[in-house]
Amino acid sequence: MGLLPTLLLGFLAGVTILLGLPVGRLRRPAPSLRLFLNAAAVGVLLFLVWDVLSAAWEPIDAALGSVHEGQGGLGTAIGYGLIAVAGLSVGLVTLVFYERWMAHQTTALPAGSSRPQGPGAMTLGEVEAPRGIAGWSAARRLSLLIAVGIGLHNFAEGLAIGQSAAADEIGLAVMLVIGFGLHNATEGFGIVAPLAADVDGDGQPHRPSWGFLLAMGAIAGAPTFVGTLIGHGFTSEPLSVAFLTLAAGSLIYVITQLIGVASRSRRSDLLAYGILVGLVAGFLTDAIVTAAGV
Repeated sequence: MGLLPTLLLGFLAGVTILLGLPVGRLRRPAPSLRLFLNAAAVGVLLFLVWDVLSAAWEPIDAALGSVHEGQGGLGTAIGYGLIAVAGLSVGLVTLVFYERWMAHQTTALPAGSSRPQGPGAMTLGEVEAPRGIAGWSAARRLSLLIAVGIGLHNFAEGLAIGQSAAADEIGLAVMLVIGFGLHNATEGFGIVAPLAADVDGDGQPHRPSWGFLLAMGAIAGAPTFVGTLIGHGFTSEPLSVAFLTLAAGSLIYVITQLIGVASRSRRSDLLAYGILVGLVAGFLTDAIVTAAGV
């Protein structure tokens, strides 16, 4: 398949992530609904972790099978294993340090302004507010982290689409687009779920702008297109393993954050129901694609 038709397939697979984003514009969602949406996002992301780790393990498992059959050495399996460990470590630990740095940025005051004293001292209103992402609410920063994690996952999916199209496996490429498109529709919902709990200082809901939602959609969905472009040019299993495990590490970190938010509500019933719905949605879309012959 030529490059332009292949890129169109990558675009179609990635753009469906926009379908779930309007949920973030809900007006005044009830507390129970906010918790349920948050828990459902956990379920969707748990499925994605299983999905990406399964895909990342396949070349390692194949290499180990070759060793068992006497057709290969341990070098390939060890190499893939090291890549997987490195990807998981970077994806998980990097976000830990990122969150610590971001927390410092949001709480630090300019030098000499931590304790306004005496006539003419700086007041709290005159303290320079954090700029950029540091000035975002915790809900928006968490939404960004989810988008980044999903983007890494979608980049690996784009590689698969591009490689299938480059090998003229048109039927497989088309079915991958359908499957990934279905997954992306549920992933878009996962991105905006934390925004349901985004409130201002007076407890009023803070609805995200369409520009913000589109930006999150671009961060999560555009890597599918980029991965398709790169995958059409060359095939690289190590690159796929690296990005899949990077995605897994970042998604695991995000899941722990979402569960922490849910646990503070002390509604374990809604948490369980939401996770179940999210998991079923993920596996159902995967089952539809598998039944179609992928």
